[in-house]
Amino acid sequence: MPVFRDSGGGYSRASRMNVRTMTVAEVLSTGSQPERTCIGCRKKGLRSQLLRLVAEGSGSTAVLVDERRRMSGRGAWLHPSQSCLALAIKRRAFGRALPGATGTAAVEHWIMSGPNVDAAPVAATPTVQPESGSEI
Repeated sequence: MPVFRDSGGGYSRASRMNVRTMTVAEVLSTGSQPERTCIGCRKKGLRSQLLRLVAEGSGSTAVLVDERRRMSGRGAWLHPSQSCLALAIKRRAFGRALPGATGTAAVEHWIMSGPNVDAAPVAATPTVQPESGSEI
């Protein structure tokens, strides 16, 4: 929310509120993609980077992975990593995000059988060559 000076020389209500400002790089990097919060680590991420989880419904307590993101009902979002899954289980986040849903076997199976996201390579950093050649 931008800060504007009102005609009286003071600041508007927006300047007194706790408003987070985004840099131009942040706006350009996220584009118009929606952000969601992971129920495990509680960090925000792009919707395309997170798994959508839904409660199976019809009296069942199972939590399902909604791969196509089209299933009906309330959804919860989780990074597809073992560490976020462990945090979500430890924090009992499934029951809070999806009331009545506690069975996480399908989610655990999906994450364990999929590619290991925790071991994804980090962006390579350029190596710095010594200038004099004596520092090897």
